[in-house]
Amino acid sequence: MKCCRVVGPMWASVKHPAYAGRSLFVVQPLDEAGQDAGASFVAVDSVQAGVGDKVIVLTEGNGVRQILKAGDIVPIRSIIVGIVDQVTTA
Repeated sequence: MKCCRVVGPMWASVKHPAYAGRSLFVVQPLDEAGQDAGASFVAVDSVQAGVGDKVIVLTEGNGVRQILKAGDIVPIRSIIVGIVDQVTTA
C-alpha cells in the first residue's frame, strides 16, 4: 500500500471493459514527509476521493481483484481504498 495525493481525474474514450463505470484518478505517491516520491500512476477510486485528497492506494493485483470481486483476469492493478484525514507521528 502507498500513501498518495490525488492529482486529478482521468478519462479514456477507449478502455478495457473492466474499467467501465469506474472513476479513475491520477495519483502521486508521497514519502513520510508528504513530499512527492516517484512517478504518478492511475488508480481506480472506490471511496469517492477528490482532487487534493491524501489517499491510501492498494497496488497489489490480487488484493484489488478481491476488493472488486471481478474475477481472475482483470487489468486493474491499483485501487484507492481510503482517504487520510490526519497523520500523527509518535
